[in-house]
Amino acid sequence: MFFTHSFISRKLVILWLTLLSGTVLSSELAQRDSNAERTQAAQQVSQQFMKQLGTHLKKEMKTNGPVAAIKVCKDVAPKIANDLSLKNGWRVTRVSSKPRNTLLGTPDQWEREALASFESRADKGEHYKDMSKVEIINESGKSYFRFMKPIGVKPICLTCHGSDEEIPTTVKAQIDSMYPFDQARNYKIGDLRGAISIKQPMDTPLKQKF
Repeated sequence: MFFTHSFISRKLVILWLTLLSGTVLSSELAQRDSNAERTQAAQQVSQQFMKQLGTHLKKEMKTNGPVAAIKVCKDVAPKIANDLSLKNGWRVTRVSSKPRNTLLGTPDQWEREALASFESRADKGEHYKDMSKVEIINESGKSYFRFMKPIGVKPICLTCHGSDEEIPTTVKAQIDSMYPFDQARNYKIGDLRGAISIKQPMDTPLKQKF
């Protein structure tokens, strides 16, 4: 059977395109699986953070009272975040549009937009416990996995984050002494207190499977 050069060329092009599309599809599926694993890992880490912080906070409140519990958020929370960061090779932190510790809690632009989106979604009836924000972003030529999980205000929070009438005088005095630039007051139950923020370099593999 006789085949023209152009016929053979077309066959080779079709074969090349088929192989290329298969490679691209395989790469996309692998990336999707990787992102799903990162999302699951980030969700688990955010849960670990809140569980550990909540345990310390409730114990201190019960044992030594609300004034002593302020130190849990000041000293223990950053240590938990640092331990989780070192364990996973990520940056784990808490941020808020009304930070108490402006050095550690001030959000960057991406985080500010995520916080605003959480509040907007809550206004439409969605619950904070059901929300999260996931995105792959590029910064200075490097790719990062970004994750945010909102933190809603619960009754226990009002002792330190409520109105002037709700915060005991001794607690208020301690907060004023420790946080002269405090913005984290006048919250109500159900408000958005802030969020757990996780930032992972995409070239850093997951150290543990969840």
